[in-house]
Amino acid sequence: MRALDRKPDQRTAERLLRRWATPSSRGDEGTGLGASGPRILFVTSEMSDFVKAGGLGEVSAALPRALRATHDVRVLIPGYRQVLAGRKVTTVGRLRAAYGLPACDVGRIDLADGLVVYAVLCPELYDRPGTPYVDEAGQDWSDNDVRFARLSLAAADLASGLGDLSWTPDLLHVNDWPSAMAPAYLAWRGSPVPSVLTIHNLAYQGLFPHDRLETLGVPASAFQIEGVEFYGRVSFLKAGIFYASDVTTVSQTYADEITTPAFGCGLEGLLRIRAAQGRLHGFVNGIDESWDPRRDQHLAAGFDSSDLGGKHANAEAVRGAFGLEPSTGPLFSVVSRLVHQKGIDLSIAATASILAGGGQIAVLGRGEERFETALQELARAYPGAVGVRVGFDETEARRLYAGSDFLLMPSRFEPCGLSQMYAQRYGSLPVAHRTGGLADTIEDGVTGFLFSDPSAAGLASAVGRAVESFRSKRRMALMRTAAMSQSFGWHQSAAAYGELYAHALGELAPRWSTRDAA
Repeated sequence: MRALDRKPDQRTAERLLRRWATPSSRGDEGTGLGASGPRILFVTSEMSDFVKAGGLGEVSAALPRALRATHDVRVLIPGYRQVLAGRKVTTVGRLRAAYGLPACDVGRIDLADGLVVYAVLCPELYDRPGTPYVDEAGQDWSDNDVRFARLSLAAADLASGLGDLSWTPDLLHVNDWPSAMAPAYLAWRGSPVPSVLTIHNLAYQGLFPHDRLETLGVPASAFQIEGVEFYGRVSFLKAGIFYASDVTTVSQTYADEITTPAFGCGLEGLLRIRAAQGRLHGFVNGIDESWDPRRDQHLAAGFDSSDLGGKHANAEAVRGAFGLEPSTGPLFSVVSRLVHQKGIDLSIAATASILAGGGQIAVLGRGEERFETALQELARAYPGAVGVRVGFDETEARRLYAGSDFLLMPSRFEPCGLSQMYAQRYGSLPVAHRTGGLADTIEDGVTGFLFSDPSAAGLASAVGRAVESFRSKRRMALMRTAAMSQSFGWHQSAAAYGELYAHALGELAPRWSTRDAA
């Protein structure tokens, strides 16, 4: 691939830099903290304040808030019914129809802490039941390409000063495939506005038929290997990787892994090029301040590393809720989506080792029917020793972290992972595959147990080490103290993103092939 350092129009570059440096000329009432810093539009398809399907929702709620101390950060999200319900929404802009994408309004929502959220108001696309991506039967919406191309184009439009808003971002920060087309739309219109794409999970790429090019506004010249084409289809995620100023992932190990065939999902060649350009970065996610076992209102009792009485109370609550017998043995937990990626089959296979060591296991999650059924059968086979709840409940999840001694997390791949951070803060030692963010956030033998071979034997060996450690009160106390003292706040990630934004804004130089511009 040939990258081109194409300098923006000098007057445009000077205007952007001047606006960044001169708060008084910004023409907007601001947002309090960070109002005088660079303007960042954080574009996401989910946010836990309103709706979430996974870790992206948590990140989208936490990272913009962490950045507000130094940046004027605002969020752009589709106007799902969950976003709009019961909230004051002020229409502040209008975006025209383009290509095969409908017109939409832009609504503004001011959250209680001052964070501004813009919603793409287009009821025909977003006012639906289900999750952001699937209907109530769990099937992908047939027009997901239009739904998320509209989100991406709205982001590019706002960055281009369209829509009559009094606020225009200096940089777009887009997330995963649903907003990854935004850097491409900027490139095709020759805009100098820089962009950062964060890949939270490379396995989800947003692939659509090539006959959708005209509807999506993709130039024919961009449907090639140096563009959006991926094995004869349009790849939203590839578009973002190719056209964004910089690409980030949610851990350094995952950034390294996705440049290899084993983890690259067919995009490892392009990712190696971005890495060689110095444009691929890994920043570990954080967890918010609500994850504090001393003050968490979800728990049966609070506790800290110097007084674990509350942890024992949570263990009793978990055993009662999951139908487990009273026990002085180790309590293992699983809090997870029940899918192949998460190694649920390996956790099932490890049950024999856990029970042989005098342990019990409690499982909370939902996912693939085959795993839900297998776990329920396991609970019936070992009543009082295995407890399973299919579904998700925030209180039960937090009590599992607080009450368990160990968390099973044998993910085959894990871009970052949050559960292992939650568990350590609550004194539950993760037993995890050495991959992605798990390798970056767990210190083997100190704050948890890592294994390198993603197999039943590999997990069983690590479980054996955990059970052996449990038998030593001194060792468990030292490991729990080390785990609970870990710092997983957002300040480090926010600082890293701030440096990346400054670098991108200082360059103001999009990188794309001239033949893709239209």
